[in-house]
Amino acid sequence: MAISLGVFVIGHFLLKDFTIGRYAIAIGGNEEAARLAGVHVKRVKVSVYGLSGLLSSAAGIVLAGRLGTAQPSAGAGYELVAIAATVIGGTSLLGGKGSMTGALLGTLILGVVSNALNLLNVSSFYQTMITGGIVITAVLLDMLKKQE
Repeated sequence: MAISLGVFVIGHFLLKDFTIGRYAIAIGGNEEAARLAGVHVKRVKVSVYGLSGLLSSAAGIVLAGRLGTAQPSAGAGYELVAIAATVIGGTSLLGGKGSMTGALLGTLILGVVSNALNLLNVSSFYQTMITGGIVITAVLLDMLKKQE
């Protein structure tokens, strides 16, 4: 929990208060416009991907510590949960829009739904289907907002 909170706080400040965060959001919105505005796109992309890899490895270490073993397939399916949480939190799959607070709220909402489904003894197969349905609904709502 402390690691997650630390990553959240650092990520929030990186996105809102540091140049690289603003550049990353600008590149996600329109890469060519960001390049024309003077952003060194390749350098920012490498930095963001490097940070993503670092955080992914930290998540793998935490998961291995929780499970007490390091299995290559231990985190299978977590990518859907991560995408679902960010999309539910308001991050656009088309880029240029998103926040750490929204991602946190999406994670909390998805956690509550997952916990409720577990308490109702819903099969994991159906839980994955419900999560996918939530993602599809969130993406459709995002697309409808973009068209207006």
